[in-house]
Amino acid sequence: MSDQILVAGAGPSGLTLAIDLARRGMDVRLVDRAARPFQGSRGDGIQPRTLEVFDDLGVLDAVSAAGRDVPVIRAYFAGEFVGEHRMAEPVAPTPDVPYPNGWVLGQSDTEAILRARLAELGVRAEFGTALVDFTQNDSGVTARLRRDGGEEIVHARYLVGTDGGASTVRKRLGIAFEGRTDESVEMLLGDVRVDELDHEFGYWFAAAPDQPMNGFSLSPLPGGRRFQFAAPLVEDRAPDLATLRDLTDRHAPALGLTPRDLSWITVWRPNIRLAERFRVGRVLLAGDAAHVHPPTGGQGLNTGVQDAYNLGWKLAAALDGDTAPLDTYESERRTVAARVLDLSTELLDKLVDGDPDAMRRGPETRQLGITYRSPDDHGPLVAGDRAPDAPLHDATGRPIRLFDVFRGPHATLLRFTGPTDRGSTPADDPTVRTIEIRRAARPDHPEATASTTLFDTGGHAFSAYAATPGTRILIRPDGHLAHRR
Repeated sequence: MSDQILVAGAGPSGLTLAIDLARRGMDVRLVDRAARPFQGSRGDGIQPRTLEVFDDLGVLDAVSAAGRDVPVIRAYFAGEFVGEHRMAEPVAPTPDVPYPNGWVLGQSDTEAILRARLAELGVRAEFGTALVDFTQNDSGVTARLRRDGGEEIVHARYLVGTDGGASTVRKRLGIAFEGRTDESVEMLLGDVRVDELDHEFGYWFAAAPDQPMNGFSLSPLPGGRRFQFAAPLVEDRAPDLATLRDLTDRHAPALGLTPRDLSWITVWRPNIRLAERFRVGRVLLAGDAAHVHPPTGGQGLNTGVQDAYNLGWKLAAALDGDTAPLDTYESERRTVAARVLDLSTELLDKLVDGDPDAMRRGPETRQLGITYRSPDDHGPLVAGDRAPDAPLHDATGRPIRLFDVFRGPHATLLRFTGPTDRGSTPADDPTVRTIEIRRAARPDHPEATASTTLFDTGGHAFSAYAATPGTRILIRPDGHLAHRR
C-alpha cells in the first residue's frame, strides 16, 4: 500500500487540501469527474478567515490582485432609485486582524489561482477522471477510477471526498445527508454583461422594500464587465437570457437594461444539508460533500476551504504515525458546519420573509470567531481559538508579522519573555518552529538571533495572546491554538 492520499473533487476544498498536502511533501492525487474546470462565479464571496488561509498557502497576493472589495449597493424600488447601502460597513485592519473585510472573486477565478499554486508544487488536477467505487481496510483504500473509457485501480492510505453535494464518496459510504430541500423556492443565478450600469456598484431591484423575492440583484464581478445575476425563477420560465431581460424590463424599465453574453446560469433551490458523519475509517468528507449551504451569507465555499485546511496537517500527522489529530477532524469541523448552516439558513429565511435586515451582514459571517475550544475552557484566548496576528521586529529591526512566522506547514511554539531574559534555544523538532517573543522597547539585544527571537516593541503580541513573561503557546499548523502553558 502506497503512502498516497487520493482526493476526489477538484473544487475549492479539494484544491486547498491538495495544496496543503503537496507543500508538506505528501504524495497526493487530485481527480475530478468533470471534463474541465468549472466556469462561473457561484461562490464569489471570500471571507476574512479564508483570506488568512490563502495567505498561509501562498495565494493571497494573486487573489487580492484578481478580486475586488464588496461593492456599495444601489437600491431601486418600483423602478425608482431610493439610495445606497452596504451589506457590511468596511472595518479598518488591526494588529491582530490584518484582513477584516470580505473580498469578491468569482469561484472559477479562485479555482484557477489554486490550480496554478498546486502546479507550482508539482501536482495537477486530473479532470475527466471519475471515482467509480472503492473499498477500504485497516491499512488503506483501494479505489477504482474511470477515464476515457478505461479503468485504473489505485491504492491509497486515505481517500477524501470533496466531490460536491452529490458526492459519490458519501453515497458509497452510506452516510445520511440530513436536512431539507425547499422545492417551493427556485432561484436563478448567472453571469451576464449589463453595460448600461456602472460596474463599480452592485444593484438591487425590487417591487418594494419588503418584497426582496419579487426582484433581482446584480453583483459586479472583477476582471471585466460581468455581473452575477440572482433572481427568483417564477411562472415556469426557462433559465435563459430572455427570462433575465423580462425581469429587467419589469423592474427597471426606465434604465433600458439589456443583459447580454450569458456565460453561466443555473437554477438553485434551498438545499440545506449536513452529513451525519465526516469520516468512516480511512475515508473522509469535506466541503459540499459534507455540508451544503444556501448562498446567503457567503459561507459555503469558505467553510469547505477551512475543512481542508483543518484536515491537511492531520492527514500528514497520521501518515507519520500520530493519528490523534485526525481523530478530532469530524468533531471539530462538523460542529462548525452545523453552526454555519444555522447562520446561512437564518439569513435565507429573512430574505424570503422580507426582513429589512436580510441584506445586512454582521461580523459573524466573517468566520474569524470560529473556534474549536472545549466548552469547559474559559478565558480570552484558549486552546482551539484562532491565533491572532501581531506586528513584531526581528533582531535587525526589520518589521515582521506573526502570520509571516506561521506561514508554512509547521507548528509554531511561541515563548513570551521579558526584556532581560536570556535568549531561547530552539526545540529540536523539524515540525515545530520555536520563536521567542521578547517584550522590549527596541530590538537591541546582541545575543538574539533574527531567526529565533522577535521583539514586541508595541506590546501587540503580548496583548493579543493575553501573555505574560513565561507564557508558552503552541500554534497548530492551521492557525489555531493547540495549548498554552
